[in-house]
Amino acid sequence: MKTSDQIPSAPLAEIRGISKRFGGVVALDQVNLTIRPGEVIGLVGDNGAGKSTLIKILSGAYLPDQGEILFEGQSVQIRNPRSSKDLGIETVYQDLALVDTLDVPGNIFLGREIVKFGFGPLRVLDKSQMAREAENILQRLGISLESLQAEVGLLSGGQRQSVAISRAILTEPKLIILDEPTAALAVMEVGHVLELVHNLREHNIGLVFISHVLQEVFEVADRIVVLRKGRKVADLVKEEASIDLVVNYMVGKIEEKKTHA
Repeated sequence: MKTSDQIPSAPLAEIRGISKRFGGVVALDQVNLTIRPGEVIGLVGDNGAGKSTLIKILSGAYLPDQGEILFEGQSVQIRNPRSSKDLGIETVYQDLALVDTLDVPGNIFLGREIVKFGFGPLRVLDKSQMAREAENILQRLGISLESLQAEVGLLSGGQRQSVAISRAILTEPKLIILDEPTAALAVMEVGHVLELVHNLREHNIGLVFISHVLQEVFEVADRIVVLRKGRKVADLVKEEASIDLVVNYMVGKIEEKKTHA
């Protein structure tokens, strides 16, 4: 397991003083966060804490009202989902956005299909090449599926999550945001997804892991960041934290702790 002194010092992404308001509601208030390559950040907080707003700013769905985002040391403007993806940020949302009637390669390459040849609007897809590359991605991540030709709608929840993460990996991302990746999964499937998170980290990918299940967060995270009412109230190295401590920050029993950026 990676400890804090093994994490590379150069940040991959830095969020500085990010604020976001919706009318009179302050969703984020001067939030700072640093993410390093190969580091898993566990992002936790009760409903309404600001987690979804923060990841939507990183993924380009929302524009911040205030603050700055740096990526690989450069100040960037993430104006839409395309600009987020162009930086190397991929987000896997809880609903996965898979097409149930397509097979595994069809979902992994959705919107980025490999074309064998085409005439005007007519295209012939290179399904063999897509299948080979899909299998390579699955093998890299240690994912085993009985058949790539199966419709994704017939797969289990854990297998569907694996397909969604494999689609994110296709672009060789530098940062992946996982939004409640174990929600509604059976216990065995949860274990497979957590192992997949460990595998992603070994590829030096930065990860933001969002979950309401603190035991899962402690299983995979290097640092645990707690949001409460739009503010970052704690940024804890896992080895120095406990579930009880994190819960106390979440519910406001302990006031904001000035730790990491």
